[in-house]
Amino acid sequence: MEAAATIFKEVINIGSSRSGELRTQSMNKIMILVNDNGTIYYFRLELLKRLIAENHEVVISVPSSERNREFENIGCKIEIIDICRDGINPFKELLLLRTYYKQIKRIKPDLVLTYTAKPNIYGSLACQRLKIPYINNVTGLGSMFQNDNLIKGIMLFLQKQAYKKSHCVFFQNAANRQYLLKKKVISTKTALLPGSGVNLEKCKYQPYPEDESRVRFALVSRVRQDKGFDELFEAVKVISSKTDRAEFHLAGWYEDNNYKDKISEMVKNYPFIYHGSLDQDEVYDLISKCHCLIHPSHHEGMANSLLEAAAIGRPCLASNIPGCKEVIDDGMSGFLFKVKNIESLAKTIEKFIAIKHEDKIKMGLQGRKIIEAKFDRNIVINKYMHEINTALSPKRI
Repeated sequence: MEAAATIFKEVINIGSSRSGELRTQSMNKIMILVNDNGTIYYFRLELLKRLIAENHEVVISVPSSERNREFENIGCKIEIIDICRDGINPFKELLLLRTYYKQIKRIKPDLVLTYTAKPNIYGSLACQRLKIPYINNVTGLGSMFQNDNLIKGIMLFLQKQAYKKSHCVFFQNAANRQYLLKKKVISTKTALLPGSGVNLEKCKYQPYPEDESRVRFALVSRVRQDKGFDELFEAVKVISSKTDRAEFHLAGWYEDNNYKDKISEMVKNYPFIYHGSLDQDEVYDLISKCHCLIHPSHHEGMANSLLEAAAIGRPCLASNIPGCKEVIDDGMSGFLFKVKNIESLAKTIEKFIAIKHEDKIKMGLQGRKIIEAKFDRNIVINKYMHEINTALSPKRI
C-alpha cells in the first residue's frame, strides 16, 4: 500500500504541475509511445508513412527490437525505452513515469500519440506536466479489468488522471468507451475507431481451400488464459471424440509458460498443430490454407486476427463479446458463441463443420465485404490525421 501511495503522490504532482517551457523546435514533431514493436510495426506502419509524407518529424519511443530498423528506414527516429507490458511492481512503474517525463522533455515534441495501458497512463501524465498535447488509444481494457480488486481500482484512478487533459481518447469498441464513461474515468473528447483496421492491399482475399477432407481451423493469438485456451482445449477434445474431420492450427507466442506442457499434450494426442510465433506474411499464409478462424478470447479491444481472417475471406467463430461481435455478422460471415463456455464453443465448431462447402465460401465472401465497408485501415488513418491536425492547428496560427 505504501508503494501504491508513492505512485499516487507522484501522479497527482505531475498531473497538477504547471511547469513548462517555451518551445524552440519545429511545429510538426510527433512522438509515439508504445509498449512493443509489434503495436506499431503490424498495425500502424501506414500511419507513420502518412505522417512522414506530410512532413512531420516522427519519433518513436519503443523497446529495443531488430525490427526498429524498419522505422528508421522510412524516416522515423527511435528512442529506446525499457517497459514491461504486464508488470505491476510499483517502483518500476514509478521509474517508467519518470523515464517518460525525461524522454519527452528532452525531445520536446509538439504532439504525443500513446497506445496501450502503460504508455497511455504514464506518457499522458508526463505530457500534462510538460504542457504537451496528447492523443490516447485504448486498445482494450485488459485482464486487470476482469476482476474487482485493488489493482483494478488503481488502474481506474490512474487512467482518470491520465485522460483528463487528453485532446482525444480513441476507443476500439463502444463497450470499452461506455464502461469508462460510466466509471467517470473519461471527461474529455472521445472517438471510435474500427480497431486498427486492415490494409486491404496487403491482406487480400484468397480463394477458399478446395480440399475439405479435414476442416482446418486456424487460431492466431498470444498464448495465455484470457485468450480462451482452456475452453478451446476441452472443445477440441469433444470434437475429436465425435469426428476425425477437424484439424486445429495455432500460431502465437507464449505469454504464459504454463501452457507449454498443455500444448505439447494437445499436439501429441489430438489433431492440433502448433506453428509457434509467425511473422505477418506467414500468418496470412496459414489463415489462407485454413477453412475458418476461431477466436475464443474473454475480452478484446478489437481482435486483429478476426479482421485479417475475414479480409482474407475466411469465416470466423468468436466469443460473443465486444471487440469480436462487431466483426462478425452472426450466421452470415461466421458464428458467435458464449464466452468461457466449452459446450457452446464445441457446438459452434460442429455446426460449422456440417455446413456445405459452397456455403462456407459464401460466408468468407460476406466477411470480406464487411471488412471492406467498415474496417479499411484508411478509415483509421484519416480519423487520426483529423485529430492530429486539430491538435496542432492552434500552434500553427
